[in-house]
Amino acid sequence: MADRQITELLGRVADGPDGGSADELYELIYGDLRRIARSQLRKLRPGQTLQTTALVNEAFLRLVGKENFESRGHFFAVSATAMRQILIDHARRKGSLKRGGDKVHVSLDKVDPSVEGQADLVLTVDAALSRLKELDPRWVQVVECRFFAGYSEAETAEALGVSIATAQRDWIKAKAWLRRELERGSDAAKEP
Repeated sequence: MADRQITELLGRVADGPDGGSADELYELIYGDLRRIARSQLRKLRPGQTLQTTALVNEAFLRLVGKENFESRGHFFAVSATAMRQILIDHARRKGSLKRGGDKVHVSLDKVDPSVEGQADLVLTVDAALSRLKELDPRWVQVVECRFFAGYSEAETAEALGVSIATAQRDWIKAKAWLRRELERGSDAAKEP
């Protein structure tokens, strides 16, 4: 019932928030948006200044009335992308573009939030994702769902409207491509 209700409310606010529908939608999805925001904020180093509630509110304001969403899953996948962009903008504003030196190999599915430089990692991954989008846009969507939103394989498949097997294959391929890109960038940074 909640999925259908959320989809209906997304349809009602597609042409712009009408107050009541937007408020009702916000109440229904707030918990899920907080879960996505917490997942993304955990990837940053401790001491970052952006709070979960601020990230949720900013993403909601950027999305409601700006786009038509096919389903609840589609909305949350786009929300993860919006939150990623907000974090990237925030990191850039905070002067987190300090790159270079020895890059440490980081597994995309085992990011340790206590490691210094996680904001730099998010920015580096974002640059690689921009390049990957030219190769296969769906791979980018899978990475956004799995890495940034913390979705499971099943949630990713649902959000993208593909089978679980396709989501698994895309995740494996995208991780391998990103690993090569990040290692290539690390090698280039080491050259004099």
